Amino acid sequence: MTDYRKIDKELLERVSDNARLKLSDEEIEKFTKQLEDIIDAFKSLDEVDTKNVKPSFHPQEISDVYREDKAEKFDWNSLANTKHKEGKHFKGPKIV
Repeated sequence: MTDYRKIDKELLERVSDNARLKLSDEEIEKFTKQLEDIIDAFKSLDEVDTKNVKPSFHPQEISDVYREDKAEKFDWNSLANTKHKEGKHFKGPKIV
């Protein structure tokens, strides 16, 4: 079984200092308990037998999904929804 580091007040103070967090004594006690619970949850993973399990780096199989590239004419009138146009251009306010 993997040896996990003990979560204690000194460790949490050092980590919060490195992260430049100002934690009160109540917050340190609260977070210490929460981190211990999280580490305990991960310890249960050590008990799972993975000897005959093939490593998986992705939850889904990765495959190429490329489609054939076809050139198509793009017909879009960018001025269709404006009343401020002149010919093929947007018409702006007159600058004086």
